[in-house]
Amino acid sequence: MRWGHAAAWPARLVDPDPTTRLVLRPMAVRDAQEWMDVRTRNADWLRPWDATAPPGAEVDGPATLKRVVRRLLRAADHGEAMPFVIEVGGEFAGQVTVNSVVRGSAQSASIGYWIDQRFAGRGLMARSVALAIDHCFGPGRLHRIEIGIRPENSNSLRVVEKLQMAEYGYAPRYLHISGAWRDHRLYAVTVEEVGPGGMLGRLSR
Repeated sequence: MRWGHAAAWPARLVDPDPTTRLVLRPMAVRDAQEWMDVRTRNADWLRPWDATAPPGAEVDGPATLKRVVRRLLRAADHGEAMPFVIEVGGEFAGQVTVNSVVRGSAQSASIGYWIDQRFAGRGLMARSVALAIDHCFGPGRLHRIEIGIRPENSNSLRVVEKLQMAEYGYAPRYLHISGAWRDHRLYAVTVEEVGPGGMLGRLSR
């Protein structure tokens, strides 16, 4: 365990509001088939925002689902990521992944997320991201969390707006998304900016 705190990972995060029936739990290899089923059903909904490999990029063998999951779990074991499955009422509903964890003088990470369209529009994505950030600032002992979003992705922009995260920059051609290099708006929050209610508390203000 390389997180420096036994409660950091693996971790199961439960929304304190029982009406949402929202839980974040560690991704597992056994999730591969359900992940594929949900992603296939939501292909048109997710394709414009999916990361892609640029031409000439080296890939570690075929990107099978189990391979991707195992790569994420290895990163988690090394303290470099926290891949969470979103469950709503016990159903696989999406994913929140804490990526690119940097220790030393930075103590920072980024967060990426997606949700099944069936569960969209209910505030569950914002609550999921809030749970993940609160966990990062608590047991994860991180100091700063960043989220990059394509300017056209209005659904994701609503998430950071609800969480009252500050926009601090604009990154041209930042990530290869949906087959091309795409600009991103950059948002961040530090532990000092979060009040006693945490990021979840911001959703009720």
